[in-house]
Amino acid sequence: MVKKHPLSSGIPCLRHKCNLCCLETRMPLSRDDIKQILKLGYSLEYFAAKTSEGWRLKNRSGRCVFLDEEGCKIYPQRPEGCRLYPLVYNEASETAMLDDLCPHNDEFKVNDEDIERLVNLLARLEKERRKEHNIP
Repeated sequence: MVKKHPLSSGIPCLRHKCNLCCLETRMPLSRDDIKQILKLGYSLEYFAAKTSEGWRLKNRSGRCVFLDEEGCKIYPQRPEGCRLYPLVYNEASETAMLDDLCPHNDEFKVNDEDIERLVNLLARLEKERRKEHNIP
């Protein structure tokens, strides 16, 4: 039987030294994520890219800008989407699910609070996107 860990603990990722989700990342950034990273001393240009869908973490050479040989340089302050991964929202089924791309997704325990956090994050990101594009 596989031991399950809280989603935000990241224990399976750390134990397996897995950073697959940090390769070619398309992780969205909320305003709160951006403020938190700016407080760490990083410039917006260094870590964020503006897209039609909102702000996203940048990649350099196919890797998240914060990923180095030791792992994530901002792990304790990583964006909310990173904290929730491998929990993702499946638009086709309109449900939260563990991402099949995560090789250790069976080691995470998801609870109702995690799902609520994901739904709230997606709603906040959509609200921010609409506000930026002046969409009512």
